[in-house]
Amino acid sequence: MRPGRVHAVAEIPPLVADLLGERNYAHLATIEPDGAPSSRPVWVDVEEDRVIFLTQLGSRKSRDIERDPRVAMSVAHRGDPYRGADLRGQVIERIDGDAALVLADRIARKYTGEPYPLRGEETVIYAVEVLEARHHQLPFTDEG
Repeated sequence: MRPGRVHAVAEIPPLVADLLGERNYAHLATIEPDGAPSSRPVWVDVEEDRVIFLTQLGSRKSRDIERDPRVAMSVAHRGDPYRGADLRGQVIERIDGDAALVLADRIARKYTGEPYPLRGEETVIYAVEVLEARHHQLPFTDEG
């Protein structure tokens, strides 16, 4: 990951942290080698003042982040899709090995109730330093 950190927000706003801490899916946007954006769903959680997510080393997400650590995320509440958050930041840490599996188990249990089923050194956790975060609540109801 490239150096040149920008300073993070003081803390993730509480309404945004609530969305990230619940069982809501986020969409992670990375930058592909040709500069095109790429978005994929991810499981997320909050660890201290950072957003964490898991993936496999060598995945498109991982390759993009290792080349350019800038990311954006959006998350919508599972029960109210008009409540959500947008974040922009950069990956500042990659966690590997046993430490990654401990966090992967915690995240998987949040989403599935079970430990993370993919074991091995290819599982990594990325920690995102949040530079901007905003919560939004639109005045609509989901009739679906």
